[in-house]
Amino acid sequence: MFNAQQHSPSRSQIRKSIRNARKSLTNLEQEQAAKKININFFQHKKLPKNTRIGLYLSNDGELDTSYLIQSLINKNHQIYLPVIHPFNGATLLFQRYEKNSPMTRNRYDILEPQLNCSHICPLYELDYLLMPLVAFDQDGNRLGMGGGYYDKTLARYYREQMQKPELIGLAHDCQQVEKLPIQAWDVPLQQIITPSKFYQW
Repeated sequence: MFNAQQHSPSRSQIRKSIRNARKSLTNLEQEQAAKKININFFQHKKLPKNTRIGLYLSNDGELDTSYLIQSLINKNHQIYLPVIHPFNGATLLFQRYEKNSPMTRNRYDILEPQLNCSHICPLYELDYLLMPLVAFDQDGNRLGMGGGYYDKTLARYYREQMQKPELIGLAHDCQQVEKLPIQAWDVPLQQIITPSKFYQW
């Protein structure tokens, strides 16, 4: 575990350190983690039929979600992937994803569904939103990539204390730190799943 208190590193220093740690994982370690997160998720979440789940395609060493996405599709659940809003570039839309969905690369070279407004699901209609993160601490605080996309997308969700979707962070075990330096706008997650553990606050 990266000790964030020992040298009181900044958010950017933690972000760099943890990104390097997860990118140094071998292909085999990534594959094993992807399979374990798939098992761990279903051990802790019993989903009713046709559950709507917001997910992401892994990038930059993030936990590989491909096994989880495939399992959810096989169980007839609905997958929605983030798409950068075409007019309000600081927020995300969530669009239905299927095996044959046409894909495109966004400004960060990350694959996302080709925008189709008829396939967009409003945030509050998702049952779960499984979010990427760079680092998390023992209190459930989340550190993202720094673009603020999820923070801005979820601003109304937090402000109005919406009941849906249920938010869950996904991370490698190596992404946990002792304590993150938090900002006023940071809202901790109530659940984080790693390949080996399920955290709930």
